[in-house]
Amino acid sequence: MFDLKQIRCFIAVGEELHFGRAALRMNMTQPPLSRQIQLLEFELDLQLLSRTSRSVRLTPAGRVFLVEAIRIIALAEEAATRAKRIARGHAGMIRLGFTAGSSYEFLPRLLARTTSSLKDIEIVLTEMVSKQQIEAIRANSIDVGLHRFTFVPEGFDAICVVREKMLLAVPSNHRLVRGRLPQGSDLTGEPFITFSPRDGYYFYHLIDSYFSSQSIAPNYVQHVSQIHSILALVSTGMGVALVPESARFLRYKGVVLRQMKDQPPSAELHLVWSKDCDNPAVPSLVQLVHQSFEA
Repeated sequence: MFDLKQIRCFIAVGEELHFGRAALRMNMTQPPLSRQIQLLEFELDLQLLSRTSRSVRLTPAGRVFLVEAIRIIALAEEAATRAKRIARGHAGMIRLGFTAGSSYEFLPRLLARTTSSLKDIEIVLTEMVSKQQIEAIRANSIDVGLHRFTFVPEGFDAICVVREKMLLAVPSNHRLVRGRLPQGSDLTGEPFITFSPRDGYYFYHLIDSYFSSQSIAPNYVQHVSQIHSILALVSTGMGVALVPESARFLRYKGVVLRQMKDQPPSAELHLVWSKDCDNPAVPSLVQLVHQSFEA
């Protein structure tokens, strides 16, 4: 089978129609150049050039092959360039896991920035809760996650990208909708909707720790995993809840969000990845997040 060196030699002769000029262009002498053309013609089993002592012409087959030869070299160079860009982290694909809550406000901002700054890196999204993200990264099912945790797991790196207040969600006809800012003591005895201790452990732990610090015994009536599900239950009058500030973007009818006077701990969202990650595109994303979003 012919090789790229033979193709390049043929292109030089085919475009110059002169072995001397083609040899200079290829930075070689005429005899090895002629040898490369002969090897190419032997491999193809056809004559590409018509040679006389005074001229060099392309045969009909040679004219067709010249067009294809130029395309072959262009494809080879494009493949090499793309492979180098991927190896350097300038192109490729990143599989990103995200929680539903991160999609309300931060994820759209991140995707808008990656679209403009990391144009040749494709982001493939998978929605999953925080616990699943860590398992998926370890299993190499995703490369990075938008994750909420109380500590960085061993073997992982993380950047805090969002710190947001926790707000009180109350039905629009509730007594705490108006007046002074509500505080923890106002929630004593109130039916309270909170997060699942399994699928929403981060928020469950954050809220339960807040109640403990206020010496309040909460009246939990429902445990659900997603913020929009909590707001749906609040809208029915089933109870009140604490939700992250990004819940404002859901604009749930029948629900009012109020700031607390005695601020509960802020909720944090992290970009997380394995220290052993070998995807060369991930450092490019990490650098972008460091520069643009680190909280």
